[in-house]
Amino acid sequence: MKFFIDTANLSQIKEANDLGILDGVTTNPSLMAKEGIRGTDAINQHYLTICEMVDGPVSAEVLGTTFEGIVEEGKKLALIHKNIVVKVPMIKDGIKAIKWFTDNGIQTNCTLVFSAGQAILAAKAGATYVSPFIGRIDDGSWDGVQLISQIVNIYNTQGFMTEVLAASIRNPLHIVRCAEAGADVCTCPLPSILGLLKHPLTDLGLQQFLIDAKSMQ
Repeated sequence: MKFFIDTANLSQIKEANDLGILDGVTTNPSLMAKEGIRGTDAINQHYLTICEMVDGPVSAEVLGTTFEGIVEEGKKLALIHKNIVVKVPMIKDGIKAIKWFTDNGIQTNCTLVFSAGQAILAAKAGATYVSPFIGRIDDGSWDGVQLISQIVNIYNTQGFMTEVLAASIRNPLHIVRCAEAGADVCTCPLPSILGLLKHPLTDLGLQQFLIDAKSMQ
């Protein structure tokens, strides 16, 4: 399973990249705004900076909601860097645009997916990635990881090449469960990634090793 970091914060991207386990980055308008990045030129420059930091896919989200608007914006985003993946919302014109991007050699990430039916449409249109938002599904008292399992099973059965990118990750357990469910990619905030490092027995064991090592001096 590939690890993407879900942020627009450059220091967090660097920290995750320095771990040696980072495969890509996902962003969205909310994450950009959180970093104070506003205006088309500033946003595009920020995407370029991220692409120069990480050797992997960088999802850049369109803001348009019409076919023409999505395609026009997506073409400009794709010109920023070869690693840009155009992030398109799961709407009727979004599916139409994904098919256009597919036919024209532009990678896509279909976002805001909450059902297997939506995931089927995204795959039929040729999306490179499909992003089910499992945390938000959990918020509605449903099991988001169960949806990941369902989509993975459908894609394997039907031979779809679209990769399942588990999004809206809330904690380290989400990451582990998505790996068990067969997700191709997991995009996570930095704290969730770092949370995988932690276990009380590791801390206790290391503490004892250090005590024993000191007694041998």
